[in-house]
This record gives sequence, C-alpha cells and structure tokens, in this order.
Amino acid sequence: MGFTLNLTKDGTIARPTLVPPPSDAHKYSRGHAMVWSGPPLRTGASRLAAQVALAVGAGLVTIIGDKAALVEQAAHVTAIMLREADDKLACIDHRVTALAIGPGAGAGIADIVCALLKRDIPIVLDADAITAFAGDPARLFKHLGADDVMTPHSGEFARLFPDIDLADRAEAAYCAARRSGAVVLLKGPQTHIAAPDGRVAVNRHASPWLATAGSGDVLTGLICGLMAQGVAAFDAACMAAWLHGDIGVRAGPGLAADKMMDHIPLVLRGCLHDEPADDTGSRT
Repeated sequence: MGFTLNLTKDGTIARPTLVPPPSDAHKYSRGHAMVWSGPPLRTGASRLAAQVALAVGAGLVTIIGDKAALVEQAAHVTAIMLREADDKLACIDHRVTALAIGPGAGAGIADIVCALLKRDIPIVLDADAITAFAGDPARLFKHLGADDVMTPHSGEFARLFPDIDLADRAEAAYCAARRSGAVVLLKGPQTHIAAPDGRVAVNRHASPWLATAGSGDVLTGLICGLMAQGVAAFDAACMAAWLHGDIGVRAGPGLAADKMMDHIPLVLRGCLHDEPADDTGSRT
C-alpha cells in the first residue's frame, strides 16, 4: 500500500491518503517487520505490536526472542512468524525492512538495542528500549539516525532529556529530536512529532478512550508496520499517530488494546474514500 502524509498549514496532521498495493504485490514487496519479544509472562505487549504491524499492511511480521518466550508467543499467534534470536542476530536478514523493540522487553536490553541500531534497519524504540538508557542517553544517541523513531510518554522523555522543559511540548519534541538525531514522538492528549531536520507536526485527532494499558504498544506497531512498507520515519510517526487516534474516535467507550486492531481495516478504509474534511479535532 502507499501512504501519503497530509498536514495543514499549521502542522496539524490530517487524514492520510491510502493507495492500494499494485496487483502484482507479494508479501516481501509489502515489507517485513520484526518485533523483539518480551520475556516469558511479559510477551503480550510485543505481540500486540506485531499483530498491529501486520494489520496496518506489512507483508509479513516476525517476533524474535529467546525460545521460552517464543513458546509462549506460539500459543497466541498464527499469522505471525517466530524466530529464535542468537548472539549474532543472524535471524535479521536483508529482507527485514523495519524493527520495533521496547514493549514488554525488560529494562536490561541496552546492549541489544545498540546491536540492532548498528544493523542499518529503521527501528522504533518504545518503553523499555528508552528506559534502558536512563542515566546514559549519550550511549543511545550516538547510534540513532533520522530513520529511527522514539515514542516516549512524558516520564520516559524525562529519563532521556531531564533538562528539557515539557511545559512547551512542541518545543520539547523539537529539541529532543535535534539532540538525539532521531524522530521523536512525544505522546499525550496532543501528540507532537519532530524530526532532527526541524520538521514538526502535531496530532489533535484523538480520544480519551485511548488511555488504556497497551495502547502505546499498538502505536508502536502502527509505526513499525508503516516503516516496513517503506514510509519514511517522520511520515510514519505522524500518520500512525493519526490512525491511532482514529481508532479511539471510532471505537469509543469500552476500548481495550487487544481489540484496537479490529478497528484498523475500517480506519484504513476511511483513508481510501472521501470522508468529512474536518478530521483534525479531538472527539469523544
């Protein structure tokens, strides 16, 4: 599929435009996303991200991790592939087009994150992949690039950027992107996205029903799935924020993270067809 980012003049993210894949598309032409598994009894977050990456259009998705975790994953997934990680990360080949790490991964993953960033594959870092560098953010920043995305909430942001004031969240995201060298998506009721080259955007299309456990893992999966299809990091972060918000708007009360992917086909279909032009505001 082809996705096009649409921004208003003030940088507000509007409904993306979606073009169907060509008739000769195959699974590898649609991208291969990988998600790093959490350890046993903490696999749910990574599984959510992987399932969402597949739902948003990646041609195939693989969860990688240690054998014990994959045994647990295997009891829950069917369309998702599983690969055991090795010390040299040989399971990550040239066909992998994006990778996500962090949801449920555990705090002791700094070495793995650094090793993955050296593989020259676009990466989404969330949750534990951010917290693992609290106290030593420079170690992370030296490996990051403009093709990578970090998705901190306010607490995670403060662990990497303790001196950046969050009173002005747009400015905070901008300063963090310039310092880290990566795209920064600062989550909140209004989500601010900034690229290291100075581009900034804000998503106002959201819902308070998204304030539920696992919702951020779904966002990570959306970004990874888009990047796997060749969407640039900044554009993927912006469009994923809008799509994530649209799930909340459409689903409304009673929304749980493990049901969010059920709304993705309808959300994507809305990007194919004409809908009311005013899709930028927050609704409940």
